[in-house]
Amino acid sequence: MNKYLLTGLFALLTSPALAHLPPEQHGSFLAGVSHPLFGLDHIIAMVAVGIWAVQIGGKAVWAVPAGFVGAMALGYFGGIMGLPLPFVEPMILASAIIVGLLATFAVKPSLAAGVGIAALFGLFHGHAHGSELGAAQALTFGLGFIAATAALHAIGVIAAQLVARVLPYGPRILGAVSALLGLSLIFG
Repeated sequence: MNKYLLTGLFALLTSPALAHLPPEQHGSFLAGVSHPLFGLDHIIAMVAVGIWAVQIGGKAVWAVPAGFVGAMALGYFGGIMGLPLPFVEPMILASAIIVGLLATFAVKPSLAAGVGIAALFGLFHGHAHGSELGAAQALTFGLGFIAATAALHAIGVIAAQLVARVLPYGPRILGAVSALLGLSLIFG
């Protein structure tokens, strides 16, 4: 059988992919957990926040991710309430690139500035989650994506700490990879 005919046949038999778990089937918490995990822009930005927090050092290792998560929760409630926030998707993509660049160049602002930058981007991520709530129950969905976000930040922190033990410039390399992956989403 012709390989193009076979490929076309399989394409006709497939069903569309779903980007998120439907809350009616999996529950609102798991739908919330899955939400940031199905968006590469979200994953890149959240891991990059953890990487950058390690580079700032000290209290920033927990405060920068906490600032992101706290502002994300505020943005989430704003999204649920229908409050307008311009440029949500471009800012989410920008967060992946900018935080990746901050990690690439090991920018070490004051703790307040680092938390503020992370919080700014967290606000946009949260608004996107709130705007896309759909049929999910708000509290459990919110707790789910907060848990997933915290886990992604922790992955960034752990990866940066482990890589730095072997290669002092390793976190910078991870930041560069984050920024490049974010840029690739613009052109991909």
